[in-house]
Amino acid sequence: MAPLQAVIESFPYIISGMGVTLGLVGLALALGLMVGIPMAVGQVYGGKWTGKFIAFYVWIFRGLPNLVLLFLFYFGIFPLMGLNVSAFFIGALALGLRSAAYQTEIFRGAILSLGEGQMLAARSLGMSKNQAILNIMLPQALRIALPGWSNEYPILLTDSSVCYAIGVMEIMTRGNQMVTRTYQPMPIYFACALIFILMNYGGLSLFRAVEKRVHVPGFGSSDQS
Repeated sequence: MAPLQAVIESFPYIISGMGVTLGLVGLALALGLMVGIPMAVGQVYGGKWTGKFIAFYVWIFRGLPNLVLLFLFYFGIFPLMGLNVSAFFIGALALGLRSAAYQTEIFRGAILSLGEGQMLAARSLGMSKNQAILNIMLPQALRIALPGWSNEYPILLTDSSVCYAIGVMEIMTRGNQMVTRTYQPMPIYFACALIFILMNYGGLSLFRAVEKRVHVPGFGSSDQS
């Protein structure tokens, strides 16, 4: 089959994997957020052993490659528990738990950047520690963390391609299937790369728009004037 014909015939099939890829990225990003924010708060304001446990989690999950996590969950942990879990769920879980380790550090850095004075000022107004964290510290920290946090999107987007290893029907899995049918690897993988670049551009443009809307510090004085 000619290269151009291979691309034309393969493109609709490959692009149909976009929904699966975006689903993986969206779930992983949300899971990382739900786990990362409480762990960041716990590491800054929690007790000694809470901080040690969270630091251990971050150390473990930042050190494990995504492929190893996928295989551990897909071939090890869930089968040993007697659970029949879909490859898509395992992919999102593995990506999300690893992202949570990175997101913990992003939000921890944002909280620490506020300084102790913010907490002391809130406590002097009669707020409890939890009220000060929820009403004063976290809203500011989330705004500061947005640029770093949005960087998790392209990371997860590219990392999602490893889910082909357990058969998730995302973009690269579909691309590989078309390569075996057409014997045209170069044009097919070029089409996959183009789709990833467009998804990356679209997602980051959306995050930039959010940063501009919430007036993230350093976004650009000319845009905020």
